[in-house]
Order: sequence, then C-alpha cells, then structure tokens
Amino acid sequence: MVDIHSHILPGLDDGAQTLEESVAMLRIAAESGTTDIVATPHANVEYTFDPEIVSSRIREVQEAVGSLIRIHAGCDFHMKFDLIEDLFQNPTRYTINGKGYLMVEFSDIIILPTTDVVFDRMNSAGIVPVVTHPERNPLLQQRLDQLERWARNGVLLQITAQSLLGRFGPTAKRVSDQLLDRNLVHFVASDAHDTEDRTPRLDLARQYVSKHWGESRADRLFRRNPAAVLKGEPLPAPEETEMTGRRKRKWYQFWA
Repeated sequence: MVDIHSHILPGLDDGAQTLEESVAMLRIAAESGTTDIVATPHANVEYTFDPEIVSSRIREVQEAVGSLIRIHAGCDFHMKFDLIEDLFQNPTRYTINGKGYLMVEFSDIIILPTTDVVFDRMNSAGIVPVVTHPERNPLLQQRLDQLERWARNGVLLQITAQSLLGRFGPTAKRVSDQLLDRNLVHFVASDAHDTEDRTPRLDLARQYVSKHWGESRADRLFRRNPAAVLKGEPLPAPEETEMTGRRKRKWYQFWA
C-alpha cells in the first residue's frame, strides 16, 4: 500500500516529535503492509514549511529505517493567501515529490468563496488538488454536492483510514461511506500523527473497503492511485470488475 498523507517527520508539526517516534511509526506502517509513505508536514500559519528542512529530516529518518519503507516528500497545504501566491510561483516546493499533486487541507471554520477560482488556477498550472479528509471537516461534511462538483472538475478527494473505522465519530464514518457510495473517493491515507491513537496503519481500513466495495476498489484507493501520485502520472482507470456501489447485505446481516 502507498500512504500519501502522514506526519512522520520529527519536530516539524503536531505529528512525531522525536526520531525514535518517527521510526516507531514507520515500523507500524511497514508491518501493516505500507511500502511507501509521503511525509506531509503542515504548511500553515502555525507551522512554517521549509522544503530544505523537510528533505533533511527525510534523509535522517530514511537512514534510520533503512530499506524498511520508502519515504517521499510533500506537505499538508492550507488555503492561505500568501501560501497560494507562493504556490503558483514555486509549485514544486509544495507538491508530492515535486510533481503534479498537492494535498490541500481546509479550515474547519471557513471555506473561502474564491476556492473554485483557486482550483481552476491550479488545474491551469498543472497542479492537481487533493482535498484531505473532507469527511472530518464540519463544513464539507454538509457539502457533498459541492465535493461532487469539485470532483467533476478535476479535484481529487482523500479520506482518512481511521474515519472508516469510527475513530473520528459517527458523522465522519457516515460521510466516508457516503463518499465511497458516490464513488468520490480517490485515496485512503492514514494522516498519522503518533504510534498510539492516530497511527499509520492502513490494513484494517483496506479490509473494510474490500469487504463493502470490493477488492478492486480497495486496490485502487490504497495502492494504484497513490502509486500514480508518487510518479506524477494520471490516475489509472477503474478496472472493469470494480463494483460501482456497496455490497448489498443479506437480510440476516445486521452488522456494518
């Protein structure tokens, strides 16, 4: 599996704080089936994003874990005016592996009315926005039609693995299921922050998606799509065998 959203680099944001914690997180990821992981420290008003420091930390952590797992560079980009302007001046500064995909996180309190214009500018500049964890955002939870409109216009959506398992509450789980039912999810990632509560495990969520939407969908969301992101390639088309909706439960099955 490939994880395109994590906070594994030590001392850069509210994720891992020490090298030892970073290594422990990466061991969890590798042992649960992740081969590649993107380090996406926050780029916002609270945390200054410096790609040179990010690269240095990646080298440090990669050396510590060896060939256990491959680490890639990215960021958790917040829609802030000066960052947006710098993005268009220096797009590879923020995108995953310096290629075409950008992880975009929204505020919980406001969605800027100019968001559609910014997304159009990104698309024109060859930048593909990936909206992170919309199922956890209290504003986007109520705007599934807007998310669908964005998706039709080339915006991609990433949900959090633990949302599918109930870690972020019933609303986040319900919205995650609804987005999957509407075939609006392009990636499932960990958004890992630590080794205990918000871990980098993806395997349990993959099992959940495979059970309810089929293995082909699970493989696309956890492996094929994110692998394309690392290379800056277009996302692969769904396989012919992929289910379009959720598996129907038998009348005697009452569990999720």
